[in-house]
Order: sequence, then C-alpha cells, then structure tokens
Amino acid sequence: MAALTPEGPMAQLTPPAVAAGPVSGPGRRRRIRVWRGAILAIAAVYFLVPLIASFTFTVKAPEQDFSLDAYGQIFTTEGFGQSLLLSIGLGVATIAVVLLLTLPAMLAVRLRVPKMKPIMEIVCTLPLVVPPITFVAGINTVLQFGPDYLASTPFYQTIFAIQDENFPVVLVLAYVILALPFVYRSLDAGLGAIDVRTLVEAARNLGASWPHLIFRVIVPNLRSSLASASFLTLALVLGEFTIASLLHFQTFPVWIYTISGSQAQVSVAVSVFSLLITWLLLLVLSSAGARQRSGS
Repeated sequence: MAALTPEGPMAQLTPPAVAAGPVSGPGRRRRIRVWRGAILAIAAVYFLVPLIASFTFTVKAPEQDFSLDAYGQIFTTEGFGQSLLLSIGLGVATIAVVLLLTLPAMLAVRLRVPKMKPIMEIVCTLPLVVPPITFVAGINTVLQFGPDYLASTPFYQTIFAIQDENFPVVLVLAYVILALPFVYRSLDAGLGAIDVRTLVEAARNLGASWPHLIFRVIVPNLRSSLASASFLTLALVLGEFTIASLLHFQTFPVWIYTISGSQAQVSVAVSVFSLLITWLLLLVLSSAGARQRSGS
C-alpha cells in the first residue's frame, strides 16, 4: 500500500524538518555546573581556610580550652577606639576629597574634551604601578626638607599642620592618590551606563546651575558607582599599613601590628573582626546596588 503524503493546502501545515546541529542538552548544562562548582569550591578553600585557622587560633591556644576572651578584650584594649576612629575619619575625608576631585573632572572630560579621556585614564591608573614604599619615601623626603626651604614663607606652618597626630592630613592626600584608580574605574563604568550629554543638556535648558545639575541630576544616577567607589576607598584606608607605619601615625592597621607582639590572640581577633565587618559592608553594598538596578 502506497504511503499517504499530504498534498495541496494540507502540505503547508506540515512542519519542515529541523536541521541537525549542536544541541545544548542536559549533559552540557551539567558539565557547566560541575566546573562552576569546582571553581567556587577552590575559591572557598582559598579564602576560608586562612580565616578558619585564624579564628581557631583566637579561641583555642595550647593548653587552653575553647574561649572567646580574645574577642571580649577587643573593645577594652588600649588604643582600639582611638585608632579605629582615626582610620574611619581618614576614610571619610578621603572619600569626600577623591569624589569631589574625580567626578567633576570626568564630567568635564566627557562633555568638553573627549580626546583627553585616554590621558586622564593613564594619570588616574598610574598609582597602580608605583610601589607604596617608593611613594612613602618621596612623601617623607618632602616633609623633611620642606621646613628648611619654606622657613621664610607662609607655608612653613602648613608642613607641620598636615602632620598633626590627631588627624594627619598628609595621609588623606596620600590615600586620595592611592584610591584614584579604583574610584576612576567605578565612576567610568557608571557614566558609561547613562546618557550624560542628554541629561546635562536637558537640565541646562531647564535653567539648572552646574552644582544643582551635579548633585540633583548626575549623582542620583550614579548611586551604585558612588557607593562602590566609596566602599573601595574605605576598605583601602582601613587596610593600609605601609604609609601610616613609615610616617609614624597610629592608624588601625598600625595599632593591630603594634599589639601583635604582646597580645597575639587579640590582634588576630581584631583582624578577623575587621574582615567580617568589611565583608558585611560589601554584602550590604551589593544588595543595595541590586535593589537599585531592579527598581530602575
């Protein structure tokens, strides 16, 4: 009996044969999940093993049972509050200065002279190739010969004022330079995601001044980028040791190193505590940025 094949109008209803080709089936997805899990496991081991070892050292010493006394002594140890407040104050000042310098400059380059963007990128990323020890050696040299050469000028007292132990402004200036690459990358990504020129032209046509335009139009559209830049800057200040130590200022990392000789468990407990606080801030920042993106 001959096979029946549709003819006429019924032939058009027959679906065409699908060309054979590579199909991403369950096997391929399973392999991707396996590799993803392996990479995450390696990263977890790399980060968690030192943290677990540090925590174990703080809660159990040789010939000693499990105890959280080291964490209880953090807030009562001499110098903890003063050094922590100093580092936080330096971080807040650094964030304010670096954002006030970088954001208007990047807007001016994008709107007026786009050809200068590669040059600005090179200048802002240059601190990454300068070793901190070389950087602080240059600062120390300037601070040493400055009073001799500026003795007859109004800037003589400035050299001493920026080295005040209660709030060393010289550290703020140094941290601004160190934070430039991270702030520039964060703001550049944020500015690239919005139509800056259209926003500026619309606001200017409506009579907005430049300060009003920056703080009421540009900044609300860069909340995630500004938060990322602020967090990276604060993390840098809270973890920076070389410059503060060589310039003889008692910041939080320097205080941790100072007490490590006499109170090893307490110093490691403070390090674990500060690391957990930093991770918590990162999670809060990530969730806030995700909520903003979903809302927009």
